[in-house]
Amino acid sequence: MSAEAGPATAGARDGAVRRVRLPADRRTPAAARAVVRSVLTESHLDELANEALLLTTELTTNAVEHAGTELDIEVVADEVGLTVTVSDFAPGSGDELTVGDRNDATEINEVSVRGRGLLLVDHFASRWGTTYLPTGKGVWFRLDRPGVDPPAAGTVGESTPASAGPPTGADPSAPSASAMSELMQTAPDLYGDDPLPDFATSLLSRVAEMVGAAGGTIRLDRGDGQGSQVLARFGRPPRPGSELLRVPLTVHRPYAGELELDAAPSAYAQPLAVLTAERLSLHLENDRLRRADIRRQVWLTFLAEASELLAQSLDVDLTMALVPQLVVPRLGQWCAVHTTDEWGRLRLAAASHADESMLPQLHKVLAETGPDSVQARLREASRSAAQIPLGGPMEGFAVPLIARGQRLGTLAVGRHQRHRHDPDEVAVLEDVARRAALAIENARIHAERRRVAQTLQQSLLPPVLPVVDGIGFAAEYVPTGDDAEVGGDFYDVVPLPDGRWLVVIGDVSGKGVQAAAVTGLVRDVIRVLVGDGKPLPEALARLNETLVERGGGRYCTLALAAVGPGRGDQLAVSLHLAGHDRPVLLAGTGGAEFVGTGGTALGLLDTITSPTAEITLAPGDSLIFYTDGVTERRRGRELFGTDRLRDAAAPLAGYSADVVAARLRAAAINFSVEPPRDDIAVLVLRNDAT
Repeated sequence: MSAEAGPATAGARDGAVRRVRLPADRRTPAAARAVVRSVLTESHLDELANEALLLTTELTTNAVEHAGTELDIEVVADEVGLTVTVSDFAPGSGDELTVGDRNDATEINEVSVRGRGLLLVDHFASRWGTTYLPTGKGVWFRLDRPGVDPPAAGTVGESTPASAGPPTGADPSAPSASAMSELMQTAPDLYGDDPLPDFATSLLSRVAEMVGAAGGTIRLDRGDGQGSQVLARFGRPPRPGSELLRVPLTVHRPYAGELELDAAPSAYAQPLAVLTAERLSLHLENDRLRRADIRRQVWLTFLAEASELLAQSLDVDLTMALVPQLVVPRLGQWCAVHTTDEWGRLRLAAASHADESMLPQLHKVLAETGPDSVQARLREASRSAAQIPLGGPMEGFAVPLIARGQRLGTLAVGRHQRHRHDPDEVAVLEDVARRAALAIENARIHAERRRVAQTLQQSLLPPVLPVVDGIGFAAEYVPTGDDAEVGGDFYDVVPLPDGRWLVVIGDVSGKGVQAAAVTGLVRDVIRVLVGDGKPLPEALARLNETLVERGGGRYCTLALAAVGPGRGDQLAVSLHLAGHDRPVLLAGTGGAEFVGTGGTALGLLDTITSPTAEITLAPGDSLIFYTDGVTERRRGRELFGTDRLRDAAAPLAGYSADVVAARLRAAAINFSVEPPRDDIAVLVLRNDAT
């Protein structure tokens, strides 16, 4: 053999010659085959098509994968055969490849070690070799027509090694070109749900038949906790004590597997098994990537759904109870959420286990103390703000819960019984911990806002209404649907210096702290002015001046009613309206009507008008005050309205003030299934004289 032997084209004048340069691309082998096929057809060498196309595919594929440069393809045909040369431009030494005669038995093992592509070339080519140039190297092969004596070296397009032609001791078990072509062209069904088992079975059966194996098995472990599974089987199980040919599958973690053949020793068994394993490994790697991509999409969907669920809950306890339910059993065998109290101690907030009967044991283990306990590891995770593995009977790991730079606690997750967490699962769990921590912190902030709003709202309303002989007072108040927001509605009952009682109900524009501040101002100014004995018209004028001077764009509607004894058992009411809706007079004998005259809202103009309306309440009569949260209650485009309020009040004649207020509140609330968009306030004044 000679490592410097190479093809020549001097003797190709009477044949066809094609030269083409192709890029280092996955489509290059197909383009090279098209060039070779056209030369074969033109030169009437179709009987060499199987071998020529197979070897062209192998050489171009190897060159694309290993050289990574452009390729020059030269095809030379004559009356007795074909020579194909594949040249690349990658630098390399002259000792990297070998040149040999077809089926040189002394070189079979060496070639099989160097590459399965050259094994095929060595098996099917009449002659082959390599040519080294300053710009790269070329690998060539020669195919002669069967039954035709090859021409002498140098006359058919290539230089020939010393011992041309097949030796008389060629391996009779060598695979045919058609069998090799079928093996190389076998591919999985692109439209099958799970094409790999059928594809693996087809590959295994073909290679087993080619090497005369009695049986074979392909095992695959996808790293999903199922362990090693049989992907394909051929023939009978191996005989006890037989030595099997084992070839590992070249796949990335978490995949692992091997191919087994119960085959007699052969020069071609090992290389063909390796070639089959490599072909299968390529598709297994595609399957791994496809499954990983699907899994990542599933994780993204899971994280999006988890975020939506966590965002919907603004209750701290409910949020912390929801986190373990999201984790178990998808991401762990068990899960526990610990929060940090104001003294820095961890407190178990929620826990879940895939096996509910194991919950008592889980709580017991989580409650244990000591340097090696789970509690100690959780404290370390919270203190170091890093992931900490958990040992012992509840194996897993702990992730700190951190939101906006604050350490809220830990999320502890136990590993599945059948497999450990892979990097993707760990990343998802860390993401869940971040989202859970943010949801818990948001719920805490909302709870604090709700407490502040409730405290502020309660400070703007009287804790209880006074109990007065002959006069009944009752009120109902429903805050807006957002219980963390302070409304502008208020009511009050204030004693007057002359022995009468002042009933007040009002509505400050807007919501929030600013509206609450104006509400408190209005309430306090009224109490001070009427406490000093100011007449109601003057009190309203002073209050209007105060709001105008204060500015800020806030205004207030107000209804004031001074009630005291009238003639006999009647009550005399002096009513003043400042932009507020007229109250409903509910007669004790039946019937309801609006009373009073509208006036100017406070805080808009320098001067206001507030006409006085004198009303007499007979025993059993009620005067119903309300805010616009009642009349503007919506059901789609329909409003509850003042007429519906009057009609709802009419059947309540004769009932106590408490019943009237409660029934009207229920009527307004039940009008729509949506939470109130505005505060609802109802205040009832009734003549309880008997």
